Amino acid sequence: MNTAAPTLPVLYSFRRCPYAMRARLALAASGLVVELREVELKDKPAAMLQASPKGTVPVLVDGNGRVLEESLDIMLWALRQHDPAHWLVPETDSLEVMLALIAQCDGDFKYHLDRYKYPGRYDGVDALIHRTAGAEFLAQLDARLHQHPYLFGQQPALADMAIAPFVRQFAQTDVDWFNQQPWPALRAWLASIVNAPSFANIMTKYAKWAPGADCVCFPVLLP
Repeated sequence: MNTAAPTLPVLYSFRRCPYAMRARLALAASGLVVELREVELKDKPAAMLQASPKGTVPVLVDGNGRVLEESLDIMLWALRQHDPAHWLVPETDSLEVMLALIAQCDGDFKYHLDRYKYPGRYDGVDALIHRTAGAEFLAQLDARLHQHPYLFGQQPALADMAIAPFVRQFAQTDVDWFNQQPWPALRAWLASIVNAPSFANIMTKYAKWAPGADCVCFPVLLP
């Protein structure tokens, strides 16, 4: 009797989106294989919009057709199936405390980050005011990182990988200014994540997906 090949989960992603970055980081850490479909945000594929009409990435459609539209949900979906690096079990505090810190990042910090990085998108915005406000969260992270090299201990965990793509985006907005701030622990933490082979692996460039294109399996296993 012939058995149909299992259907891989499908991940719609955009390489430079920090939300998509953190979803890919968790998928790579879990080792779960998905079909990656790289999209252009100015030309979103109909299949993605059918699955998720809100039209933002990442979007994951699992093998049963269930749709996950939020990056953190994708991270938790992957890691709850396989978490070899124990990202969901931090050395200090708990998953709930990590999720609370991530919520700070996704809430107030992301609000100020958007207005600092893209002031032209908003009416009456002073980018420097939002830089100052966003810096309060970064100072909080730096203070935590003076206790141990990662946010919740000696090893990276969920919070590190969920937050780092947004700190990276903030830092890249004005690299000289960022490097002048009194945040040595934060800079060392960010460098340890973005300079790692695992981060380079999730930042591989792929061609824009189109119906009928060859399947791109993700992650690519590191040697």
